[in-house]
Amino acid sequence: MLFNSLDFAIFLPIVFALYWLLQKQLKLQNLLIAIASYIFYGMWDWRFLFLILFSTIVDYTMGILIERENQQAKRKLFLWVSILVNLGFLGYFKYSNFFIENFVGAFKFFGQDLDFRGLDIVLPVGISFYTFQTLSYTIDVYREKLKPTKDFIAFTAFVSFFPQLVAGPIERATHLLPQFYLRRKFDTHQAKDGLYLIIWGLFKKIVIADNCAQYANDIFNNYKDYSSGTLVLGAVYFAFQIYGDFSGYSDIAIGTSRLFGFDLMRNFAYPYFSRDIAEFWRRWHISLSTWFRDYLYIPLGGSRGGMWMKVRNTFIIFLVSGFWHGANWTFIVWGGLNAIYFLPLLLGGKNRNHIDLIAENTRWASAKEFFSVLVTFMLTVFAWIFFRANNLEHAFNYIENIFSFQFKIEKLMIERFAFEILPLIAVLLLMEWFSRAKEHPLKQTNYLYFKALGLIAMILIFGSFSEMQEFIYFQF
Repeated sequence: MLFNSLDFAIFLPIVFALYWLLQKQLKLQNLLIAIASYIFYGMWDWRFLFLILFSTIVDYTMGILIERENQQAKRKLFLWVSILVNLGFLGYFKYSNFFIENFVGAFKFFGQDLDFRGLDIVLPVGISFYTFQTLSYTIDVYREKLKPTKDFIAFTAFVSFFPQLVAGPIERATHLLPQFYLRRKFDTHQAKDGLYLIIWGLFKKIVIADNCAQYANDIFNNYKDYSSGTLVLGAVYFAFQIYGDFSGYSDIAIGTSRLFGFDLMRNFAYPYFSRDIAEFWRRWHISLSTWFRDYLYIPLGGSRGGMWMKVRNTFIIFLVSGFWHGANWTFIVWGGLNAIYFLPLLLGGKNRNHIDLIAENTRWASAKEFFSVLVTFMLTVFAWIFFRANNLEHAFNYIENIFSFQFKIEKLMIERFAFEILPLIAVLLLMEWFSRAKEHPLKQTNYLYFKALGLIAMILIFGSFSEMQEFIYFQF
């Protein structure tokens, strides 16, 4: 079920009404959330509900066993059962064919042609997200940061919580699970803010991402037919497509959660206003970046060792992050490229230089800040080419054609990819710039209703409704 679909427009009000009718019945509210979440997910493929349920049962059981056991070896054993079950499912469904193809390819490289085809595997939607979310539970129970729950219904609702089930934010058990234990009262201000956040997310998805997708897809799929200028625009359009698509989903998820009295972590903080790559990764997909920081980077030693350890751990984090996104060498190269971008900041001790707000006390950025933002954006756009490309050959050919330097204005005009979507992107950037100190542009702002109505009008007028576009991160 898509957030931008008629099905969800019918589903959400029904669940919302039933949920608040049960305001005094906490267990029934949690049960309703669990049932609604399974219906929401089952609309894609009901067979994979058994996968979520099995993972839920395993982690619920392991959490209890870890707390009851005093022997450290057994506690670690139960933790590893949870890790291996969850990562085993993720590895089988997401990475089996990748390893098979590369194994066969390696033999072919040395002249041995193996007659072995890939497996016919359907990737469950959102498996990377709910796997990491439930893993945070057993790891934190093992670390004694969280008491294991004895409430199976609450835990089931936590694992399958429908607003963020298939594309995040990846919530920590320490943050989201306790909210299922507390009686929730309807808060008008929270609900209104949730609705505004949903409107903002739909604008980014339907107006920005889906319109950019039409151009980006055409340019990337037919890159040999276009000039260098158009190829650059194609990469820029994809940069705004993936930002509008993914951050739009996160906004809708967070806004929907607020309608039900839940608070989810912020997942994007205006990343395209970053002054270096380190700041970009503090503002982009925050829930994943911090997950890898807490559950992989710090256990590896983090920044406690010498420079070699810092560099090693940084590359591990970025490469694993790339591989998390998909079973394709393009994602690994994308992760490695970001690690290379990050390396000079790490070596120079400048990776924490920009933790403040850009142009904090002024209306506009300085020339130096503007230049830093522009360079960071250009580096990011270049890396996105690998993320978007079908394979490494596609990516390198696309880049090679860019550097053929066929930059001709008349070509841009003829090819019609220069000005179609740029005014709408400008609206997005201006609204975000003047709201950069707030969580979102409709957060406690002047002329709030007029801005919300303006966005709704833009969604209706400029929204791409001819072909319903799935969210990009559903494939991850």
